[in-house]
Amino acid sequence: MDRRNFLKYVTLAGSSFTLTSCIQGKNSKLQGEVSPSASPVAVNEPLKVGFVYAGPVGDFGWTYAHDLGRRDMEANLQDKVKTTFVENVNEGADAQQVIRQLALDGNKLIFTTSLGYMNPTIKVAKDFSDVVFEHCRGYKRTGNVGTYLGRVEEPRYLTGMIAGKMTKSNVVGFIGAYPIPEVIRGISAFTQGVRLTNPQAKVKVLWVQSWYDPAKEREAAQALVNLGADVLTQHTDSGAVVQLAQEKGIYAFGYNTDMSKFGQKAHLTSAINKWGKFYTDKALAVMNNTWKSQEVWDGIGQGMVDISPMNQEIPGDVQQLVNAKRDEFIQGTAHPFDGPVKDQKGVVRVPKGKVLDDQKQLVMDWYVEGIEGSIPKSKA
Repeated sequence: MDRRNFLKYVTLAGSSFTLTSCIQGKNSKLQGEVSPSASPVAVNEPLKVGFVYAGPVGDFGWTYAHDLGRRDMEANLQDKVKTTFVENVNEGADAQQVIRQLALDGNKLIFTTSLGYMNPTIKVAKDFSDVVFEHCRGYKRTGNVGTYLGRVEEPRYLTGMIAGKMTKSNVVGFIGAYPIPEVIRGISAFTQGVRLTNPQAKVKVLWVQSWYDPAKEREAAQALVNLGADVLTQHTDSGAVVQLAQEKGIYAFGYNTDMSKFGQKAHLTSAINKWGKFYTDKALAVMNNTWKSQEVWDGIGQGMVDISPMNQEIPGDVQQLVNAKRDEFIQGTAHPFDGPVKDQKGVVRVPKGKVLDDQKQLVMDWYVEGIEGSIPKSKA
């Protein structure tokens, strides 16, 4: 069900309507000991779980990854859960209306999956103390609102290592969505990986100021090719970048999900989000009345992010190097921002023997050494 039909139906039917059902931690830090005053799920009745998506489920990127997680949860819990999703929900007043309607419709666990849903989620949660809310990308928590995000910087770093080895021009192109800390952090982690394997390579960044716009993504990718890039990657949601790389006979990385279908030869691997286990665990916690408000920011070791299978175009020794670093991330002996880390001006931001801590990562507004270009003002 998309946002327009959803809102039209709300207007016509009021709060009594029923949505179409679709068949379809690093250690987590506890943020308060107060659990919502929810009653246990009635015996023999499934837990109703709602999802709010910013984009279409067919974007093959961010929203598609969340929907794969929803489907995994249903496959894991079967008739113990009944899920609903609403796609293409604008961030703002529409989001608040959609979230509220999901709560009114009896969903006892609601996942809101975009940064712009943070304040609408908090506002609705105040009126539904018996409902659990989990907000992705946010930082505001209450007794019945938790937050979650994957440490995608880890797989970003791994893809950067590959890019450094695969580029011949020493120019790697990155298509950015909005210049917010999450995206800047990903670009910088990727560049850290590039410089580990190829200190001579440079990363050029172009911004499309959109999460999902295949035409703009393709245009930016072409512009980067014109600037000499022979390897491309993205923090956007469509397969357009991989498709263009396939046409040009160069390499690319996907993002959010395995995008190999868009270019079998060009696609080297993807930095992917894996939400299925997290969604399953949270649903079980609600059913068992053990849910607590937490900040969850998990990495490869906790199964929330990873890379997809590597293309055999990547030499075996490079694959071994990447797998060794991946193991270090899992064991906690390596970090994408292990010092020393310098910014574009050569200023040491992270000394040797230190790492960029979580709080500084969450507000990151600077590029690491090796990135060309400046950070524009976000239009998000």
